[in-house]
Amino acid sequence: MPQHDQRLQDLNAWLKPQLSELFARRGWGSAPEAALVPASSDASFRRYFRWEGEGRSFILMDAPPPQENCQPFVAVAALLASAGLNVPEILAQDMDRGFLLLTDLGRQTYLDVIDESNADELFADAVQALLAFQAKPLEQSLPSYDEALLRRELQLFPEWYVQRHLGYQLSAAELDIWERACRLLIDSALGQPQVLVHRDYMPRNLMISEPNPGVLDFQDAVVGPVTYDITSLFKDAFLSWPEERVHGWLQRYWEAARAAGIPVQPSFEEFQRASDLMGLQRHLKVIGIFARICHRDGKPRYLADVPRFFAYIETVTARHPELAELSALLQGLPPAQVQS
Repeated sequence: MPQHDQRLQDLNAWLKPQLSELFARRGWGSAPEAALVPASSDASFRRYFRWEGEGRSFILMDAPPPQENCQPFVAVAALLASAGLNVPEILAQDMDRGFLLLTDLGRQTYLDVIDESNADELFADAVQALLAFQAKPLEQSLPSYDEALLRRELQLFPEWYVQRHLGYQLSAAELDIWERACRLLIDSALGQPQVLVHRDYMPRNLMISEPNPGVLDFQDAVVGPVTYDITSLFKDAFLSWPEERVHGWLQRYWEAARAAGIPVQPSFEEFQRASDLMGLQRHLKVIGIFARICHRDGKPRYLADVPRFFAYIETVTARHPELAELSALLQGLPPAQVQS
């Protein structure tokens, strides 16, 4: 039997007594028999299943050790809940085996429903939730978005996208350009005001829920740059918005953050430049991650969204003359082969 299926059997066996105890504790009677159905998957080794019975619904997380560790998810869930955010409640856990029983925040993500007509309203809710998170005192137990992490993320681009995916080796002169660009992006990130950072705050990880939004996929939270999450929200991996609309949303966030006492840059121009450079770091990282997911993990579908990130990069590099040599380097890379 494949290990994949064995884990599902183990998860089912673990779940049965957990549900019996939960139903008894809450006075719901006996837990009915019900099969687990896939709820979602992501780019990691984690899998999610939904259990439904008698009008109740729960989510099961399968996070296989040693590839995944549930502890950060549990810790950050408690932190976000204490800030008033709508996150899954952990109803039962087996940390050693990587099993969690969670409340179900719903079936529709922001990505499923957001469009031109409702984006202002949905993003306003998302910004309020983000501000509540950013207003929390810095959590010393969280990792820091330090130089080593920023550099490690940036290196995913030349290692996995340029070398592995394009089959191209950067010359010494090109490596010098790359290093200067990395230095600029890292210095900008480290020079920003520091807050709690979700690290993947985007429509795919926000649920249409009550209260809105439900927040997911927060286990990689760190202490880091104030522009990171808001930039991720509007410059998403899976959908794009007109630049003037993003500008308006960023300005409204900046004004709301100042009013809420969040440590943002003193002028909107400084904030936008920091957001541009932070976004550039993230976009280069994600292109590298999508190439790695394709070639290491056998999931090529993410590469379809790489052109979206290059479009974001082109917009930002055109706005900042100090990025001209990076722009020329990227435009000089060989074209990518289409993945079957």
